[in-house]
Amino acid sequence: MDKQRDFVLRTIEERGVKFVRLWFTDVVGTLKSVAIAPAEVEGAFTEGIGFDGSAIEGLSRTFESDLLAYPDPTTFQTLPWRGDIDPTGRMFCDITTPDGEPAVADPRNVLKRTLARAADSGFTFYTHPEIEFYLLRSSKYGEEGPVPVDSAGYFDNVPGGTAHDFRRRSVRMLEDLGISVEFSHHEAGPGQNEIDLRYADALTTADNIMTFRTVIKEVAIEQGVYATFMPKPFSQYPGSGMHTHLSLFEGDANAFYEAGSQYQLSKIGRQFIAGLLRHANEISAVTNQFVNSYKRLWGGDEAPSFICWGHNNRSALVRVPLYKPNKGQSARVEYRAIDSAANPYLAFSLLLAAGLKGIEEGYDLPPEAEDDVWALTDSERRALGYHPLPASLDHAIEYMEESELVAETLGEQVFNYVLANKRSEWRDYRSQVTTFELQRNLEIL
Repeated sequence: MDKQRDFVLRTIEERGVKFVRLWFTDVVGTLKSVAIAPAEVEGAFTEGIGFDGSAIEGLSRTFESDLLAYPDPTTFQTLPWRGDIDPTGRMFCDITTPDGEPAVADPRNVLKRTLARAADSGFTFYTHPEIEFYLLRSSKYGEEGPVPVDSAGYFDNVPGGTAHDFRRRSVRMLEDLGISVEFSHHEAGPGQNEIDLRYADALTTADNIMTFRTVIKEVAIEQGVYATFMPKPFSQYPGSGMHTHLSLFEGDANAFYEAGSQYQLSKIGRQFIAGLLRHANEISAVTNQFVNSYKRLWGGDEAPSFICWGHNNRSALVRVPLYKPNKGQSARVEYRAIDSAANPYLAFSLLLAAGLKGIEEGYDLPPEAEDDVWALTDSERRALGYHPLPASLDHAIEYMEESELVAETLGEQVFNYVLANKRSEWRDYRSQVTTFELQRNLEIL
């Protein structure tokens, strides 16, 4: 770590960095930032930067508000959108109490705790997100709602189009930040795009997702458009998900791979999937944390609505992708419910905890879904045991309230804050009179 700190201090001096931004997230997943002068960085490494945690959503209670932010030197990068004028660096931070204990409500620490639990069982957790978002002409909207930047569709090539230039600029900027991109393309909705990040350990991926959202917003501003990760900004177009591929490794060996078994999926992999399925409802208030998230889950367009798994079945909640011959290291499962607005630290913690529970308790994997789950009738789905995901944030809260797994994984303070925050959002939503109600009822009632 000392070598990494020295590297950061040397890089700051050599590149003439004028400001260093210290980043962390609140419990909901909003990125927070404080800028310090280069002269303060060495002290920040050893003593931290103090701040009032009670002013940050869910980070501390008012009677224990003093917290310290310690920058993680392994996350240092210069921000490419700042250019050569006042070069600016950034580092993610770990949050501690004044006595040096990790802050229980720091989302990054929640994930570190869960990863440590996995490590105790010999596992390293890797994730690979496919992040969807919409590009809009502006953040303003009229009676017709938001306006997408184009009318293109899935994988369309739009010569001279905004999205084409946007993705190229975004990918270059991400690569400059050390974030490897696997694919980028236009998605199914007008103005909708997807950029897939390469596999990395879950903590690195969570940091990368927070950086990714910032890059996308910055490039949008630069190009005179607006980017949103809202799960379902249009009722008539697909929502934006963050399908995430998951795998466990034991040393250099993929624990999900077993040659000769069905789909080359090991017993550990099957138990992991069983854990994801059994606890899917309990973790939904985190993987899908907004009222709007459930408009995506129940809006069709390949969003999963029912709890089941399938081999290469895109209507299932958990998909086992097609196996690549002679590539056992690529064995993985894909969780399709999580949306692009989730707090990645908390969401990855719960996905891992659910999968580990399946392994520890030896859960049995139910039969796979071979049919298009959306095409089945309700009675057919019931007969096959395909239970629905929560229909609303209110339902998700009810499941989470009763969940020992979520309470243990998040810790008491984060668990209680998430519930309070989501209950407040639901109350506010429930009191709204919507355009739908006025159009349907005002004149005839």
